[in-house]
Amino acid sequence: MPGKTPTQVRKRDGSLVRFDASKIARAIEAAAAEVLRPGDRAATISARVTTVVLDRLARRFGKSVPGIEDIQDVVEAALMSEGYSHVAKAYILYREDRSQVRSAKSALGLKDDLKLPLNAMEVLKRRYLLRNSHRRVIETPSELLRRVAHHVAQAESNYRSGLSVEDVEEKFYCMMRELEFLPNSPTLMNAGTRLGQLSACFVIPVADSIDGIFQALTEMARIHQTGGGTGFSFSSLRPRGDLVSSTKGHASGPMSFMGIFDKATEVIVQGGKRRGANMGILRCDHPDIVEFVEAKMTAGVLENFNVSVAVTHRFMRAAVEGRSYALVNPRNGKTAKKINARALFDMIVHAAWRTGDPGLIFLDHINRRNPTPDVGAIEATNPCGEVPLLPYESCILASINLAQMATPADGKLGGARLDWEKLRDRVRWGVRFLDDVIDTNKFPLESIKAMTLGNRKIGLGVMGFADLLIKVGIPYDSPEAVAFARKLMRFIHTESRAASAQLARERGVFPYFQKSIYAAQRELRNATVNTIAPTGTISIIAGCSSGIEPLFAVNFVRNVLSGRRLFETNPLFEKVALERGFHRHELLADVARHRSLREVKGVPSDVKRLFVTAFDVVPRQHLEIQAAFQKCTDNAVSKTINLPADATVDDVRDIYLAAYELKCKGITIYRYGSKTQQVLSVGGSDEPSQQPHDEFTSADTDYSGGCFTGVCDF
Repeated sequence: MPGKTPTQVRKRDGSLVRFDASKIARAIEAAAAEVLRPGDRAATISARVTTVVLDRLARRFGKSVPGIEDIQDVVEAALMSEGYSHVAKAYILYREDRSQVRSAKSALGLKDDLKLPLNAMEVLKRRYLLRNSHRRVIETPSELLRRVAHHVAQAESNYRSGLSVEDVEEKFYCMMRELEFLPNSPTLMNAGTRLGQLSACFVIPVADSIDGIFQALTEMARIHQTGGGTGFSFSSLRPRGDLVSSTKGHASGPMSFMGIFDKATEVIVQGGKRRGANMGILRCDHPDIVEFVEAKMTAGVLENFNVSVAVTHRFMRAAVEGRSYALVNPRNGKTAKKINARALFDMIVHAAWRTGDPGLIFLDHINRRNPTPDVGAIEATNPCGEVPLLPYESCILASINLAQMATPADGKLGGARLDWEKLRDRVRWGVRFLDDVIDTNKFPLESIKAMTLGNRKIGLGVMGFADLLIKVGIPYDSPEAVAFARKLMRFIHTESRAASAQLARERGVFPYFQKSIYAAQRELRNATVNTIAPTGTISIIAGCSSGIEPLFAVNFVRNVLSGRRLFETNPLFEKVALERGFHRHELLADVARHRSLREVKGVPSDVKRLFVTAFDVVPRQHLEIQAAFQKCTDNAVSKTINLPADATVDDVRDIYLAAYELKCKGITIYRYGSKTQQVLSVGGSDEPSQQPHDEFTSADTDYSGGCFTGVCDF
């Protein structure tokens, strides 16, 4: 008599886990789909063979615990005995592929207790996992998340909320372990460590004196060492050639000092893990604005800066109308000279077309939504532009993985729905997490601590938006996507405000509340609650699309840190390909040779319509998505408007003008191939940056979508 099917399985590390027959069925179905003709049913074969496998396991291991290798041996034998030798061969190859991945992870010296992709493990090893004095990794991915949850939850002991520190810690940990929510990189790196600096974004003022300039430089260095990124407005510095009263000499101007900041950034590695990033901003009416606009057209200049021109309503109107515009010396407020505003705007557009820089920040749009105008005016943003901040403010960011907020699709492509209640719960806990981070943060400067605690700004955002659209059946490049984005962000903003209001009732309002635009309205714990960040490496860890960007590829080669080149396939696409019977190594290779599924034969039209990549999306649609999120985001939105290599200067001009009209707070474009080095190279093209020996779309280890220049990794 056969025994019962095993209830446990012994993993390769010796630990015991629950036996799950569905994993066997999925593996057999994947192997069958790889070799069958399109009309055959891999699921039918999988069901038949799985029944045989379970019977044999019951006979052989009814009273004992099988190992994973034991089960896989039984699967191979069952496939052979049932006449599916060709499927057995595919299954053997599958086992070999998995073995190679395990070997690669083992070579990293890591224990993968969250079953993450190899590249995610490499990123975690290089940047996030703690090391001992011998530089050896001493924690696992789940231990990292426990460290963060434990540290942040300690803030709960400061308040009476009816929740225990232990219960809050467990909730924080579970959200992160399930990859539903992750905070910005410095929080992952530094929570629970001696360094303890948890903020991603800072703005440092640059005063018009030698002491002020080098004080800002010193403060930048301290922030970069702790893992933060810095933004600066250099608009207060007197122009090049202007009088220096103390020496009666000539000022060297903002650009010369920006060069010093750039070189300092070059040699300061953040906690031994990455180089710092900066945003450099100059007002459109500064006398040195032309030099600023054209600076990055010279190779090697300001390589550690994103740069943006701060434009005003007055300038934009003058540019549209072709009127003259005054450039003003910030030292004395006098007009230095006048130039044609349209000519300057054309210079900006041409430089952006050539290099991707400068972007624009719309100062009046930003300050119209400044929550604390009586505390100060906003002049600068963080490196990626999504957080406008007052001088010496910092902000803590986190993102909800929208791909994890969808219900199961019941086997139908696009058949899932957004679980609004689950999203509401994660938003409210996310706001609580970020408010707790403020209390457990170790600030690098007392001036930063004072401003950050004064406004308690947080930035809860999203990632996995493109994945969510696929799951619910909405093409990214459709009007429905824009409407969905608007509805989604309105809900998130409403729930974020409600969570902040609840915290205000428990803990009190932020100290500068009476100087805020909310003083006559509802009480809030935080001056801002939402930000749309580019997410970068945290979306690699979460295994989802970056921020609100479209997919950058469906199948591509990842240049991982160890020097390996591994194919990565979008898991949603792979699942559909298996279910629909068009999963083939040859087809996947063809997908990797093209920037768009629309150019690939053998993929059903409805699948092509949903799996939209960045180069399928016209610039106006990119912009409409950004504007839809910005409408209900009280900080700003980081989004790259990706352009093909053959985009024209007029295309860039139209985008910049449209961004202003749509009331975006900033705009960044990138024309493919406009930099000699970029972190994404698409296959199947003859564009300037395409490597002639590489036919496949390839991405660097840290690239997750959006910013081709690789700066957006916070």
